[in-house]
Amino acid sequence: MKGLANFVMSGRYRALLVAMASSGSLLFCWIGAAVTALVTLRRGPAQGAWVFMWASLPALVVTRMSGDTTPLALLAGTFVLAVILRLSVSLALAVLASALVGIITGLLTLAFGGVMLEQLAAVFADFVRALQEANSADGVTLLVPGVTQLAGMIGAANAALSVLCLMLARYWQAALYNPGGFASEFRELRYPVGVMASLVVGALALASMGLVYRSWSVNLLIPVSVIGFALLHAWAAVKGRGSVWLTAMYAAWLLFDAAKLMLVGLAVVDAWVDFRRRWRGIDSDDRDDDMSGRDD
Repeated sequence: MKGLANFVMSGRYRALLVAMASSGSLLFCWIGAAVTALVTLRRGPAQGAWVFMWASLPALVVTRMSGDTTPLALLAGTFVLAVILRLSVSLALAVLASALVGIITGLLTLAFGGVMLEQLAAVFADFVRALQEANSADGVTLLVPGVTQLAGMIGAANAALSVLCLMLARYWQAALYNPGGFASEFRELRYPVGVMASLVVGALALASMGLVYRSWSVNLLIPVSVIGFALLHAWAAVKGRGSVWLTAMYAAWLLFDAAKLMLVGLAVVDAWVDFRRRWRGIDSDDRDDDMSGRDD
């Protein structure tokens, strides 16, 4: 992947070629979004906007032909986050903006993607009906997501993918121009108490409005979850945990809802406790003890 980043940054038309070629694909559109973000981060919003404008053309063709807005939404969402990161020089602020990106994506999908949402709702209805028929003896009752709920899910998915593409672009930038810079920057991600409380209270308020709006509440929890992952990486760095441990944590997060809730809970508590400061203090004390116990 570093080789691709090096190829992209060796010439503006190379970046444009890769961005346009990948943005016209449902499978590889994330590459186009990450390339656009990389150009924005390294060469500024003007150059990034130039790549974004041309890369959006094949994404628009995909939307026109298939009705799938994923490439266009991902390209736009990632570009917005990259501009925020470039101008603010704050990864925490860019990740926080992903909540707004997800909500706006959901609202735009509701406003202009009615046909696509109805088709998705019909697909889900058929799938749920088949599951209910297969489990009729068990008395299982499954709920079919409605149009509003699906729009929230699409928004949350785009927000999460936009953050991932931004992280990839930031990793590429660090790998090319500041090796190791992204790792330390990511591990230090943290929100103050006010911001964290606002995100959690907003998510709880949306979830309390009913099942339809729970998918919308996920948009507000995406920045919180990113902070949770930053905590995991900080713990691994302090305690010398390897990639196997981190892989296991990511797998647990994907498979178990309890792991997702635990990660959110850790991020919320960190706003008050600041785990990293405590871990660094404990680790420093341990090293001092080790040094004092050595023989001269």
